[in-house]
Amino acid sequence: MITIRSMTIKDYESVIELMRNTPGISLRDADSRESTARYLDRNPGMSFVAEADGALCGCVMCGHDGRRGYLQHLIVLPEYRRQGIAHELVERCLQCLEALGIYKCHLDVLKGNEAAGRYWSGQGWTLREDIDRYSMVRQGGENT
Repeated sequence: MITIRSMTIKDYESVIELMRNTPGISLRDADSRESTARYLDRNPGMSFVAEADGALCGCVMCGHDGRRGYLQHLIVLPEYRRQGIAHELVERCLQCLEALGIYKCHLDVLKGNEAAGRYWSGQGWTLREDIDRYSMVRQGGENT
């Protein structure tokens, strides 16, 4: 049986292990325990994990800026895919955002990650062609 619950900092090691073992997910300094704790504190009850037999089999992180939501690191282990787990993880995030009056959500997919692109398109998400995202990394944060 799959159980979905809110992610806590106690899940950090298991979530990082999922990320390390998932192609298409890149780990950065911003994924440190300290940064993750800050993210979870800033966005309480909005990130989720899926458990099967007491072990994590999926996760998603969700946050917002007050106007728009942002999803990050949706992962489901291959042996648990096609069971609706990813959909349920995302739906929980979207419900949390909606409860705050936030009806638009964004996510990033690494260029070349065609499987992720197909997944999100198949779930009704739209690839934006009207904007490009620009980022600035300050000195000392090159791996964030």
